[in-house]
Amino acid sequence: MDDPRLQRWARSGAMALTGLPDRPLGPPEALVEGVERLAGPWSGLDALALLGERAALMGLWRRGRVSCGGSCRLLPSGEGWMAVSLPRGEDLESVPAWLELDEPPATTPATWSAVARTLASRDPSELMERAWLLGLPVARVGEAAGTAAVTKVALGSAPARDPANLLVADLSALWAGPLCGDLLAAAGAHVVKVESTGRPDGARRGPAGFFDLLNGRKRSAALDFSAAQGARLLREIVQRADVVIEASRPRALAQLGIDAERAVRSGRPQVWVSITGYGRAGERVAFGDDAAAAGGLVVWHENSPMFCADAVADPLTGVTAAGACLEALAGGGRWLLDVSMAGVCAALAGPTLPASRRLPLEPPRARPVTRPAPGLGEDTAEVLAELGLRM
Repeated sequence: MDDPRLQRWARSGAMALTGLPDRPLGPPEALVEGVERLAGPWSGLDALALLGERAALMGLWRRGRVSCGGSCRLLPSGEGWMAVSLPRGEDLESVPAWLELDEPPATTPATWSAVARTLASRDPSELMERAWLLGLPVARVGEAAGTAAVTKVALGSAPARDPANLLVADLSALWAGPLCGDLLAAAGAHVVKVESTGRPDGARRGPAGFFDLLNGRKRSAALDFSAAQGARLLREIVQRADVVIEASRPRALAQLGIDAERAVRSGRPQVWVSITGYGRAGERVAFGDDAAAAGGLVVWHENSPMFCADAVADPLTGVTAAGACLEALAGGGRWLLDVSMAGVCAALAGPTLPASRRLPLEPPRARPVTRPAPGLGEDTAEVLAELGLRM
Protein backbone atom coordinates (compact mmCIF):
# COMPACT_ATOMS: atom_id res chain seq x y z
CA MET A 1 0.00 0.00 0.00
CA ASP A 2 1.27 3.47 -0.87
CA ASP A 3 2.47 5.80 1.86
CA PRO A 4 -0.48 8.00 2.97
CA ARG A 5 1.72 11.05 2.41
CA LEU A 6 2.09 10.08 -1.23
CA GLN A 7 -1.65 9.61 -1.57
CA ARG A 8 -2.29 13.11 -0.20
CA TRP A 9 0.46 14.49 -2.43
CA ALA A 10 -1.15 12.94 -5.52
CA ARG A 11 -4.61 14.20 -4.56
CA SER A 12 -3.43 17.77 -3.91
CA GLY A 13 -2.48 18.55 -7.50
CA ALA A 14 1.11 19.34 -6.48
CA MET A 15 2.42 15.99 -7.69
CA ALA A 16 1.18 16.80 -11.20
CA LEU A 17 3.62 19.73 -11.13
CA THR A 18 6.60 17.74 -9.82
CA GLY A 19 9.09 15.67 -11.77
CA LEU A 20 9.69 14.70 -15.38
CA PRO A 21 7.16 15.46 -18.11
CA ASP A 22 6.46 11.74 -18.47
CA ARG A 23 6.90 10.77 -14.82
CA PRO A 24 5.53 12.61 -11.77
CA LEU A 25 7.62 12.26 -8.64
CA GLY A 26 6.97 12.09 -4.93
CA PRO A 27 7.65 14.96 -2.52
CA PRO A 28 10.53 15.54 -0.13
CA GLU A 29 9.70 13.29 2.82
CA ALA A 30 8.97 16.12 5.30
CA LEU A 31 6.95 18.31 2.95
CA VAL A 32 3.41 16.93 3.10
CA GLU A 33 3.07 16.83 6.87
CA GLY A 34 5.00 20.08 7.24
CA VAL A 35 2.66 21.94 4.91
CA GLU A 36 -0.41 20.47 6.59
CA ARG A 37 0.84 21.73 9.96
CA LEU A 38 1.17 25.23 8.51
CA ALA A 39 -2.56 25.23 7.72
CA GLY A 40 -3.49 24.84 11.40
CA PRO A 41 -4.88 28.35 12.03
CA TRP A 42 -7.30 28.18 9.06
CA SER A 43 -10.13 25.69 9.35
CA GLY A 44 -10.73 23.82 6.12
CA LEU A 45 -7.70 25.24 4.29
CA ASP A 46 -6.10 22.67 1.97
CA ALA A 47 -2.57 23.98 2.26
CA LEU A 48 -1.11 21.39 -0.11
CA ALA A 49 -3.47 22.52 -2.84
CA LEU A 50 -2.14 26.09 -2.43
CA LEU A 51 1.07 24.89 -4.07
CA GLY A 52 -0.74 24.45 -7.38
CA GLU A 53 -3.07 27.44 -7.47
CA ARG A 54 -1.09 29.55 -9.92
CA ALA A 55 -0.48 26.55 -12.18
CA ALA A 56 -4.19 25.71 -12.16
CA LEU A 57 -5.10 29.22 -13.28
CA MET A 58 -2.28 29.48 -15.86
CA GLY A 59 -2.40 25.96 -17.27
CA LEU A 60 1.14 25.10 -16.14
CA TRP A 61 2.56 21.58 -15.86
CA ARG A 62 5.74 19.80 -14.76
CA ARG A 63 8.87 20.19 -16.91
CA GLY A 64 11.67 18.44 -15.01
CA ARG A 65 14.70 20.73 -14.66
CA VAL A 66 12.76 23.61 -16.21
CA SER A 67 10.33 25.32 -13.85
CA CYS A 68 6.61 25.07 -14.50
CA GLY A 69 6.56 28.74 -15.47
CA GLY A 70 9.59 28.32 -17.72
CA SER A 71 11.77 31.12 -16.34
CA CYS A 72 14.05 29.06 -14.07
CA ARG A 73 16.35 26.14 -14.84
CA LEU A 74 18.41 23.70 -12.80
CA LEU A 75 21.83 23.37 -14.43
CA PRO A 76 24.99 21.42 -13.54
CA SER A 77 27.84 23.57 -12.27
CA GLY A 78 31.12 22.28 -10.94
CA GLU A 79 30.32 19.38 -8.65
CA GLY A 80 26.81 20.58 -7.88
CA TRP A 81 23.77 22.25 -9.37
CA MET A 82 22.63 25.84 -9.75
CA ALA A 83 19.19 27.36 -10.20
CA VAL A 84 19.12 30.31 -12.60
CA SER A 85 16.00 32.46 -12.93
CA LEU A 86 15.56 34.88 -15.82
CA PRO A 87 11.94 36.02 -15.42
CA ARG A 88 12.40 39.69 -16.31
CA GLY A 89 13.66 41.43 -19.40
CA GLU A 90 16.36 43.06 -17.31
CA ASP A 91 17.59 39.62 -16.21
CA LEU A 92 18.01 38.45 -19.80
CA GLU A 93 19.78 41.70 -20.65
CA SER A 94 22.22 41.19 -17.75
CA VAL A 95 23.38 37.75 -18.88
CA PRO A 96 26.19 38.98 -21.22
CA ALA A 97 27.67 41.06 -18.39
CA TRP A 98 27.26 38.18 -15.95
CA LEU A 99 28.97 35.64 -18.21
CA GLU A 100 31.42 38.18 -19.70
CA LEU A 101 30.33 37.43 -23.24
CA ASP A 102 31.77 39.32 -26.19
CA GLU A 103 28.41 39.38 -27.99
CA PRO A 104 24.91 39.12 -26.53
CA PRO A 105 23.02 35.97 -27.62
CA ALA A 106 20.52 36.66 -30.38
CA THR A 107 17.59 34.75 -28.87
CA THR A 108 16.32 33.56 -25.51
CA PRO A 109 17.18 29.89 -26.31
CA ALA A 110 20.68 31.01 -27.26
CA THR A 111 20.92 32.84 -23.94
CA TRP A 112 20.05 29.69 -22.03
CA SER A 113 22.58 27.69 -24.06
CA ALA A 114 25.28 30.22 -23.16
CA VAL A 115 24.33 30.03 -19.48
CA ALA A 116 24.49 26.21 -19.51
CA ARG A 117 27.89 26.14 -21.25
CA THR A 118 29.38 28.72 -18.91
CA LEU A 119 28.08 27.10 -15.73
CA ALA A 120 29.61 23.80 -16.79
CA SER A 121 33.05 25.32 -17.36
CA ARG A 122 33.52 28.22 -14.92
CA ASP A 123 34.10 28.48 -11.18
CA PRO A 124 30.62 28.46 -9.60
CA SER A 125 31.71 30.65 -6.69
CA GLU A 126 32.88 33.37 -9.05
CA LEU A 127 29.66 33.13 -11.06
CA MET A 128 27.55 33.39 -7.91
CA GLU A 129 29.38 36.53 -6.78
CA ARG A 130 28.94 38.17 -10.18
CA ALA A 131 25.23 37.25 -10.21
CA TRP A 132 24.70 38.86 -6.79
CA LEU A 133 26.43 42.05 -7.90
CA LEU A 134 24.15 42.27 -10.95
CA GLY A 135 21.00 41.49 -8.97
CA LEU A 136 20.35 38.20 -10.78
CA PRO A 137 18.29 35.52 -8.97
CA VAL A 138 20.81 32.68 -9.02
CA ALA A 139 21.37 30.07 -6.31
CA ARG A 140 23.23 26.88 -5.56
CA VAL A 141 20.97 23.96 -4.81
CA GLY A 142 20.93 23.43 -1.05
CA GLU A 143 23.09 26.43 -0.18
CA ALA A 144 20.61 27.69 2.44
CA ALA A 145 20.38 24.43 4.38
CA GLY A 146 20.03 25.20 8.09
CA THR A 147 18.81 28.77 7.51
CA ALA A 148 15.98 29.83 9.82
CA ALA A 149 12.56 30.17 8.23
CA VAL A 150 11.50 33.03 10.52
CA THR A 151 13.74 35.13 12.72
CA LYS A 152 11.67 36.90 15.39
CA VAL A 153 13.03 40.21 16.68
CA ALA A 154 11.36 41.42 19.89
CA LEU A 155 10.98 45.20 19.91
CA GLY A 156 8.80 45.98 22.91
CA SER A 157 5.75 45.00 24.93
CA ALA A 158 2.13 45.05 23.82
CA PRO A 159 -1.02 43.11 24.74
CA ALA A 160 -2.07 39.96 22.95
CA ARG A 161 -4.55 40.65 20.16
CA ASP A 162 -6.99 38.81 17.95
CA PRO A 163 -6.57 39.52 14.22
CA ALA A 164 -10.24 40.40 13.78
CA ASN A 165 -10.69 44.03 12.69
CA LEU A 166 -6.99 44.85 12.83
CA LEU A 167 -5.65 47.05 10.03
CA VAL A 168 -3.08 45.33 7.83
CA ALA A 169 -1.10 47.39 5.32
CA ASP A 170 0.02 45.00 2.59
CA LEU A 171 2.90 46.61 0.70
CA SER A 172 3.96 43.37 -0.97
CA ALA A 173 3.60 42.12 -4.53
CA LEU A 174 3.43 38.96 -6.64
CA TRP A 175 2.64 35.84 -4.56
CA ALA A 176 4.13 35.19 -1.10
CA GLY A 177 3.26 38.52 0.57
CA PRO A 178 -0.18 38.86 -1.04
CA LEU A 179 -1.04 35.30 0.04
CA CYS A 180 -0.02 36.22 3.60
CA GLY A 181 -2.35 39.22 3.43
CA ASP A 182 -5.17 37.12 2.00
CA LEU A 183 -4.88 34.60 4.84
CA LEU A 184 -4.91 37.39 7.43
CA ALA A 185 -8.05 38.73 5.75
CA ALA A 186 -9.54 35.25 6.07
CA ALA A 187 -8.76 35.46 9.80
CA GLY A 188 -10.81 38.65 10.06
CA ALA A 189 -8.29 41.44 9.51
CA HIS A 190 -9.02 44.50 7.38
CA VAL A 191 -6.32 44.40 4.71
CA VAL A 192 -5.41 47.34 2.48
CA LYS A 193 -3.18 46.65 -0.50
CA VAL A 194 -0.89 49.67 -0.87
CA GLU A 195 0.81 50.09 -4.26
CA SER A 196 2.92 52.58 -6.13
CA THR A 197 1.10 54.25 -9.00
CA GLY A 198 4.36 54.20 -10.94
CA ARG A 199 5.20 50.56 -10.22
CA PRO A 200 2.11 48.60 -9.18
CA ASP A 201 2.10 44.91 -8.33
CA GLY A 202 3.42 43.06 -11.39
CA ALA A 203 0.84 40.33 -10.79
CA ARG A 204 -1.76 42.75 -12.17
CA ARG A 205 -0.30 41.97 -15.60
CA GLY A 206 -0.84 38.24 -15.14
CA PRO A 207 -3.99 36.13 -15.11
CA ALA A 208 -6.80 38.13 -13.53
CA GLY A 209 -8.09 35.07 -11.70
CA PHE A 210 -4.84 34.60 -9.80
CA PHE A 211 -4.62 38.26 -8.83
CA ASP A 212 -8.27 38.20 -7.72
CA LEU A 213 -7.63 35.07 -5.66
CA LEU A 214 -4.85 36.74 -3.67
CA ASN A 215 -6.32 40.24 -3.42
CA GLY A 216 -10.10 40.00 -3.68
CA ARG A 217 -10.56 40.34 0.09
CA LYS A 218 -8.54 43.56 0.25
CA ARG A 219 -9.08 47.22 -0.51
CA SER A 220 -6.70 49.05 -2.81
CA ALA A 221 -4.81 52.28 -2.14
CA ALA A 222 -2.34 53.65 -4.66
CA LEU A 223 0.13 56.49 -4.11
CA ASP A 224 2.93 58.11 -6.06
CA PHE A 225 5.90 56.97 -3.97
CA SER A 226 8.25 59.17 -6.00
CA ALA A 227 6.47 62.34 -4.87
CA ALA A 228 6.97 63.85 -1.42
CA GLN A 229 3.25 63.78 -0.68
CA GLY A 230 2.90 60.14 -1.70
CA ALA A 231 5.89 59.07 0.40
CA ARG A 232 4.50 61.01 3.36
CA LEU A 233 1.09 59.34 3.06
CA LEU A 234 2.76 55.93 2.82
CA ARG A 235 4.66 56.59 6.06
CA GLU A 236 1.45 57.71 7.78
CA ILE A 237 -0.44 54.60 6.65
CA VAL A 238 2.37 52.48 8.07
CA GLN A 239 2.16 54.40 11.36
CA ARG A 240 -1.58 53.71 11.63
CA ALA A 241 -1.47 50.01 10.72
CA ASP A 242 -1.51 47.21 13.27
CA VAL A 243 0.41 44.91 10.91
CA VAL A 244 2.61 45.66 7.91
CA ILE A 245 3.52 43.12 5.24
CA GLU A 246 6.31 43.95 2.82
CA ALA A 247 8.66 42.07 0.53
CA SER A 248 11.23 44.76 -0.24
CA ARG A 249 14.91 44.95 0.44
CA PRO A 250 15.44 47.20 3.50
CA ARG A 251 17.23 49.88 1.51
CA ALA A 252 14.21 50.33 -0.77
CA LEU A 253 12.00 51.30 2.17
CA ALA A 254 14.78 53.39 3.69
CA GLN A 255 14.73 55.54 0.55
CA LEU A 256 11.08 56.29 1.38
CA GLY A 257 11.93 57.22 4.96
CA ILE A 258 10.66 53.96 6.47
CA ASP A 259 12.64 51.94 9.00
CA ALA A 260 10.88 48.77 10.15
CA GLU A 261 12.50 48.46 13.58
CA ARG A 262 12.05 52.12 14.40
CA ALA A 263 8.39 52.00 13.33
CA VAL A 264 7.58 48.99 15.51
CA ARG A 265 9.46 50.37 18.52
CA SER A 266 7.53 53.63 18.24
CA GLY A 267 4.23 51.88 18.89
CA ARG A 268 2.64 51.16 15.51
CA PRO A 269 2.55 48.72 13.84
CA GLN A 270 2.63 45.94 16.42
CA VAL A 271 3.88 43.28 13.98
CA TRP A 272 6.02 43.86 10.91
CA VAL A 273 6.25 40.96 8.43
CA SER A 274 9.31 41.27 6.19
CA ILE A 275 9.59 38.68 3.39
CA THR A 276 12.87 38.39 1.49
CA GLY A 277 14.68 35.67 -0.41
CA TYR A 278 17.44 35.13 2.14
CA GLY A 279 16.65 37.36 5.11
CA ARG A 280 16.93 41.09 5.72
CA ALA A 281 20.69 41.06 6.30
CA GLY A 282 21.45 40.58 2.62
CA GLU A 283 20.40 42.25 -0.60
CA ARG A 284 20.05 39.16 -2.81
CA VAL A 285 17.12 38.89 -5.18
CA ALA A 286 15.06 35.70 -5.25
CA PHE A 287 11.94 34.28 -6.85
CA GLY A 288 9.94 31.24 -5.88
CA ASP A 289 11.78 28.59 -7.89
CA ASP A 290 15.38 29.63 -7.21
CA ALA A 291 14.66 30.30 -3.53
CA ALA A 292 13.22 26.79 -3.21
CA ALA A 293 16.33 25.34 -4.86
CA ALA A 294 18.57 27.32 -2.50
CA GLY A 295 16.71 25.75 0.41
CA GLY A 296 17.18 22.31 -1.11
CA LEU A 297 13.45 21.88 -1.71
CA VAL A 298 13.78 19.92 -4.94
CA VAL A 299 13.07 16.30 -5.80
CA TRP A 300 15.67 13.93 -7.14
CA HIS A 301 15.64 11.42 -10.00
CA GLU A 302 18.75 9.52 -11.06
CA ASN A 303 21.06 11.97 -9.27
CA SER A 304 19.47 14.98 -10.93
CA PRO A 305 17.31 17.59 -9.16
CA MET A 306 13.86 18.43 -10.49
CA PHE A 307 11.53 21.26 -9.53
CA CYS A 308 9.06 20.55 -6.76
CA ALA A 309 5.67 22.05 -7.68
CA ASP A 310 5.38 25.59 -9.07
CA ALA A 311 7.54 28.36 -7.55
CA VAL A 312 6.94 26.51 -4.31
CA ALA A 313 8.80 28.98 -2.07
CA ASP A 314 6.07 31.54 -2.68
CA PRO A 315 2.99 29.75 -1.32
CA LEU A 316 4.99 28.09 1.45
CA THR A 317 6.36 31.45 2.56
CA GLY A 318 2.95 33.10 2.39
CA VAL A 319 1.39 30.52 4.71
CA THR A 320 4.43 30.52 7.01
CA ALA A 321 4.46 34.31 7.30
CA ALA A 322 0.72 34.51 8.01
CA GLY A 323 0.97 31.84 10.70
CA ALA A 324 3.96 33.55 12.32
CA CYS A 325 2.03 36.84 12.35
CA LEU A 326 -1.00 35.27 14.05
CA GLU A 327 1.28 33.63 16.60
CA ALA A 328 3.03 36.95 17.33
CA LEU A 329 -0.30 38.74 17.83
CA ALA A 330 -1.65 36.00 20.06
CA GLY A 331 1.47 36.02 22.24
CA GLY A 332 1.63 39.78 22.66
CA GLY A 333 4.63 42.04 22.24
CA ARG A 334 6.01 44.05 19.35
CA TRP A 335 7.73 42.03 16.67
CA LEU A 336 9.72 42.23 13.47
CA LEU A 337 9.33 38.90 11.67
CA ASP A 338 12.22 38.34 9.25
CA VAL A 339 10.90 35.65 6.90
CA SER A 340 13.39 33.99 4.54
CA MET A 341 11.93 32.22 1.51
CA ALA A 342 15.00 29.99 1.21
CA GLY A 343 14.85 29.27 4.95
CA VAL A 344 11.18 28.29 4.76
CA CYS A 345 12.06 25.78 2.05
CA ALA A 346 15.15 24.49 3.88
CA ALA A 347 12.94 23.52 6.83
CA LEU A 348 10.85 21.30 4.56
CA ALA A 349 13.57 19.79 2.36
CA GLY A 350 14.68 16.18 2.50
CA PRO A 351 15.04 12.93 0.58
CA THR A 352 12.48 12.28 -2.14
CA LEU A 353 9.75 9.77 -1.34
CA PRO A 354 9.58 7.13 -4.11
CA ALA A 355 6.20 7.25 -5.82
CA SER A 356 4.39 4.45 -7.57
CA ARG A 357 3.25 5.03 -11.14
CA ARG A 358 -0.15 3.62 -10.22
CA LEU A 359 -1.04 6.52 -7.93
CA PRO A 360 -4.16 8.31 -9.25
CA LEU A 361 -3.02 11.83 -10.08
CA GLU A 362 -5.23 14.88 -9.59
CA PRO A 363 -4.56 18.08 -11.58
CA PRO A 364 -3.72 21.30 -9.71
CA ARG A 365 -6.69 23.34 -8.51
CA ALA A 366 -7.37 26.77 -7.03
CA ARG A 367 -9.74 28.01 -4.37
CA PRO A 368 -12.82 29.76 -5.74
CA VAL A 369 -12.46 33.51 -6.15
CA THR A 370 -14.82 35.20 -3.66
CA ARG A 371 -14.83 38.53 -5.47
CA PRO A 372 -12.72 40.44 -7.98
CA ALA A 373 -9.78 42.42 -6.64
CA PRO A 374 -10.32 46.19 -6.70
CA GLY A 375 -8.75 48.23 -9.45
CA LEU A 376 -5.50 50.05 -8.76
CA GLY A 377 -6.23 52.76 -6.18
CA GLU A 378 -9.98 52.17 -6.26
CA ASP A 379 -10.30 52.71 -2.51
CA THR A 380 -7.58 55.31 -1.95
CA ALA A 381 -9.85 58.19 -0.99
CA GLU A 382 -11.96 56.03 1.31
CA VAL A 383 -8.94 54.52 3.08
CA LEU A 384 -7.24 57.89 3.60
CA ALA A 385 -10.48 59.42 4.93
CA GLU A 386 -10.94 56.58 7.43
CA LEU A 387 -7.38 57.12 8.66
CA GLY A 388 -7.82 60.88 8.90
CA LEU A 389 -5.30 61.56 6.14
CA ARG A 390 -5.44 64.10 3.33
CA MET A 391 -3.85 64.05 -0.11
